Amino acid sequence: MFVKEGETVELTDGKNTFFIKLKKGEIFSTHKGNIKHDDVIGKEYGQSVRTHKGNKFVVLKPTIYEIIMYGIKRKTQIIYPKDSAYITLRLGITSGMKVFETGVGSGALTIVMANAVKPNGVIYAYEKEISHLKVAEENLRFSGFLDYVKLIHRDISEGIDEGDFDAGFVDIREPWLFVEHIKGVLKKGAPIGFLVPTVNQIIKLLESLERNGFINIEVKEILLRNYKPVAERLRPEDRMVAHTGYLIFARNV
Repeated sequence: MFVKEGETVELTDGKNTFFIKLKKGEIFSTHKGNIKHDDVIGKEYGQSVRTHKGNKFVVLKPTIYEIIMYGIKRKTQIIYPKDSAYITLRLGITSGMKVFETGVGSGALTIVMANAVKPNGVIYAYEKEISHLKVAEENLRFSGFLDYVKLIHRDISEGIDEGDFDAGFVDIREPWLFVEHIKGVLKKGAPIGFLVPTVNQIIKLLESLERNGFINIEVKEILLRNYKPVAERLRPEDRMVAHTGYLIFARNV
């Protein structure tokens, strides 16, 4: 597979890794030397390119995981892949679906869901902070998924334009205040998910979901532990991505 202009590529020498969106005529500068975009365009993935100082970098096609963890800009705390992948599967998000999201932040979850709905679906992403929305737009363009997302600068307390959503996800501070409103824009039987960081928020959200007739309510937490990949002394890493948030799921009936 040959590298094309406009694609985002990963350049690595095994220790240093960079992500760039390719444009003819531009130059990417590193402490190991400059790399011409034109030298990368037309290469096959897996081949190498050299800087003007002679240092070699391998050209790779980055995974969505790598783009989210190492490539995008972070204006806010992101929803990590360990959660976003589960959220996308748990909500049954697939190609052609119309999905509601509020609390976009830096757009990490939006990228994962947009990958799932392409090429015929759309994510309607509401975000009240314009600075967050601009970063999310930049990240979506960088990752190549902006065409599958409609970014909307609005607090959902001011209303939700669209309706008849196949699924939805909510990542805002006080979601229980908007459960009744969100219920009205979801299809009957549609799944909805929430992320909150504290137990106090879960209790208020559960009360609101039950009061508004949601069923199949679940509360989950996902932990992830890495291991040191050394054959002679295989053991867990000293640090782990543990609590990042509580996930709540329900069905609208």
